[in-house]
Amino acid sequence: MSLLPDVTAPLSEAEAEAAFSVLLDGAPSEEEIAAFLIALSQRGETAAEIAGAARALRARLIPIAAPPGAIDVCGTGGDGHHTLNVSTAVSLVVAACGVPVAKHGNRAASSKAGAADTLEALGLDLEAAGRTAEASLAELGICFLFARNHHPAMARIQPIRVKIGQRTIFNLMGPLSNPAGVASQLIGIARPAYVPIYAEALARLGTGMSLIVSGDEGLDELSLAGGNEVARVVGNGFIMERVDASQAGLPHAPVAAIRGGDARHNAAALKALLMGTPGPYRDAVLFNAAGALAVAGRGTDWRERVAIAAEAIDSGAALTLLERWIGMAK
Repeated sequence: MSLLPDVTAPLSEAEAEAAFSVLLDGAPSEEEIAAFLIALSQRGETAAEIAGAARALRARLIPIAAPPGAIDVCGTGGDGHHTLNVSTAVSLVVAACGVPVAKHGNRAASSKAGAADTLEALGLDLEAAGRTAEASLAELGICFLFARNHHPAMARIQPIRVKIGQRTIFNLMGPLSNPAGVASQLIGIARPAYVPIYAEALARLGTGMSLIVSGDEGLDELSLAGGNEVARVVGNGFIMERVDASQAGLPHAPVAAIRGGDARHNAAALKALLMGTPGPYRDAVLFNAAGALAVAGRGTDWRERVAIAAEAIDSGAALTLLERWIGMAK
């Protein structure tokens, strides 16, 4: 008899929280867990299920203290586009603008290089960065919250996710379970049609002001290629918007223009970006940084926020921040 419920029909938020409590506490077999996650993904997760699952994960995390106004910038991953690490670069740029960023992330589950992989390739000692996360967030305005350090319940789940090799509800739960308890976030999701569903999940959990974004081509960040579905989530409600790169004064570019590679390749591109290299990667980072600055309450419109972010790069502030962060995590 399976310890996990049949998901042919949607679960209520309470049922989802109970199911994921059982799953995260390790009772079901690996085969049961994989079958459950795949069935849920194939049917399509509801807002209630995402919120309930996130509540179960939140109840089991190891928290850290964060300064007022701290935000997170992350994508759900699993979009299959294998782009350069946009949210990691955005985190550095926005932190260099004076907004504390509690960057929550992991190693790649279904891509070539996750945030952790790329930061490590840049020279950040992940173990030391984990030990000093609270201090670096307080002193430098940035930290990396390596999921495995703060979600011990995920230790058994991560290998199963890798074996499945496709996005599951855990891609959706992670951004909603930041160990710093941030009130505002920029979250990229890989499915445009899911933006309102995901926004409802976040609204069920409650938030300050957050943006859920998805490029029309299924990019889990604001895309330069075309239009973007955006949900502006405030408190327990949300409104939908459409956003285009031209509104931010940025040129369009195909997704292929920011195609990434392995961790070493992505780290080199990120370092070059922080040293002022122009092009689509910089534009993508500026666009998403503008979204992050919006949730932080900085600037009045997309163009002003792009200018604020560009100054953080061009002044060398973002590169200096990275170097200080690497130096602190020794």
